[in-house]
Formats: sequence, C-alpha cells, structure tokens
Amino acid sequence: MQKNSQDHLMRQREAIRCRLKKLNGKQNAIKSKSSAMRESIVKKYEEMRRVLEEDCKITLSLLEMEETAAVRALENLIEANWVLLRDIEVQLNEGMMDSEKQLGDRVSLLSGEQLDNRQVTMYEDRMLELLTTTDPSLINLDEAKSDQLLGFTNNLLLFIRSQIPNAKRLLKSYSSEVVLDPSTAHPKLIISPEGDGATFTDVWQDVPEHEGRFDTTLNVLSIQCWDSGRHYWEVDVSGKIYWELGLTYPSISRKGQKEDCWLGRHAESWCLEYFDGDYNAWHGGTAHPLPISTCFHRIGIFCSFPGGLVTFLGVDSMTPLYSFCAGTFTDSLHLALCPGHDLQGTNSKPIRICRS
Repeated sequence: MQKNSQDHLMRQREAIRCRLKKLNGKQNAIKSKSSAMRESIVKKYEEMRRVLEEDCKITLSLLEMEETAAVRALENLIEANWVLLRDIEVQLNEGMMDSEKQLGDRVSLLSGEQLDNRQVTMYEDRMLELLTTTDPSLINLDEAKSDQLLGFTNNLLLFIRSQIPNAKRLLKSYSSEVVLDPSTAHPKLIISPEGDGATFTDVWQDVPEHEGRFDTTLNVLSIQCWDSGRHYWEVDVSGKIYWELGLTYPSISRKGQKEDCWLGRHAESWCLEYFDGDYNAWHGGTAHPLPISTCFHRIGIFCSFPGGLVTFLGVDSMTPLYSFCAGTFTDSLHLALCPGHDLQGTNSKPIRICRS
C-alpha cells in the first residue's frame, strides 16, 4: 500500500518535472524568437535609413551640381563685366588727366571729342556685346527638375506616412466592438443612444437601481467582456481635463464610498488617469506618475490574454504610456470609463469610444 502511494507520488513528481521542463523550454523559445524578431526589425529599419540617406545624398548631389555650374557661370560673367568696367575707368582717368593738363586748374568733364573716336566705338561695341552675353536671365537652375525632385520626395514622404506607424496598423487589427452598458452607469452619467459615449450631468437620472450599478463613482462598464485573445480600443478624450479609463474584472465593487469602487485602486482593475496635465497609471492602489506633458486626444488600450498584458498608448503619436504585466488574468475583463465631474464647465465634454 505504501509502495503504491510512493509510486503514485513519483509519477506525479515526474509529470510536474516534465511540465516544468516544457514550460522552461517554451519560455526560452519565446525569448529566442522575440530576440530574433527584434533583431530582424531593427535591421530592416536600419536598411530603410540607409536607403533613404543614400537617396537623399543623390538628390542633394543633383541639386548641388546644378547650383555649382550656375554659380561658376555667373562668376565668369561677373569677371567679364569687371574687366570691361576696369578698362573704361582706366580710359576715363587718362582722359581726365589730359584735360587737367590742358586746362590747368579749370575742372571739366571728359567729352567724346577728347577721346579717340575709334576707342569710344570699340568700348561701345564691347559693352553691347557684354550686356547681351551676360544677361542674368540666361542662366537659371533647372527649376522643372528641382520641382520634380521635390515632388518625388513629397510623394515618398506621403507614402511612408501612409504605411506607419506599423504598431497602429497592427493594434487596429485587434480592434473589438464594444458598447457601454447603461445599467452599470452611475445615475449622473448620460450614455449615448449608440452606447459609445458617457457624459456627466449634475442631474440625478431616474434609472432603475440594482446591484450592478455604480452609485458613488462616475463609472460605466462595457456590455461585452473578454476572456481570451488580444483586443484593442481607442477612446476620445479631447477637450477634457479629467478622465479615467481602463479594464476591470466584473467583480469590481459598485456601491459605497470605498476606494475599491475606483478604477485601479485594487487588484481587480487597471486604469490610466488624467487630471489637469498629469497622467497616472493605477493598479492595486498604487499610482505610477508618468513623465508626460502631452495632452493626447485619443488613448489606446491594448489587452493580451496570452501575455496578461494591459498597455495604454497616446494614439496621436502612438506613444507608449504604461504597461501592466498581470501574468495571468483570473477572470474576464470589461472596458471601464469615467468621464469625471464637469468641474464648473471645464470638463463637460463626453468621453467617447472611437469607432474608427
């Protein structure tokens, strides 16, 4: 009997050891695969940088060659004008000296008769030829080529912008339909008919009372809840100076003044809070102040059940704000929103789920 028990325990021990070995192997495989993917992505971005830098060099080189040729041609024409101008001034000075010798202290202007007519004609011919050949309008940059290069560059920029950020395209692929549940909303919240927005009102709404409704905190939960897969939502918070949003287990407290009813103040929810320029990420009653001064208009929430991950992002620039690694979620999750009080009209706008 004792031997059978020992054999049974030994088999259990071997089963657990085998499982541990597989879990460790899986962990190492995930790390190795992630590292290889990271290295590959970095190499691709480095290659893109090299291609763009090389193309920039070639483009600028074409413009520089054009500029160098035009500037050099103009320098030659400028020099030709200086040469003729210098020759004319020499002749003028010589003519003035002759006049002063002939007239003594009397000052007079050099007349055409005081110069050899043939010299005057020669300088006039040189001047006319010079003015014809050094017309500034004859030398120009190839503006059509420059405009074409600028157009190509702008089109390339537009194309790149249309393709990035890759993270947003990836996250968008995990978008999940979500509708707010009016039966969970605090009586001072007005839920839009489409179920995509919540607005604070100072008037207590005539709504049915039941255990699922928040009665002190200005929260509302989604009708849907999720217990597997990866999901992504975006929330419009533009024009607001206070809001809270996040994910919560269905077991979150709904009644009374306890902080357990607030998002992120317990182990059952994860929250991002914004108030008057300051961001805080909350979970388990611990606040994580974020060193961010940007006022984002859209906040993204990404949830991965396989990784136990909750990530908040500033969608405007796809800035990662904070990530909670829960490890393993112990229950399904609801999306939770809190638009906050209107704060004397400064926070009266709704908080709204983005449909696109």
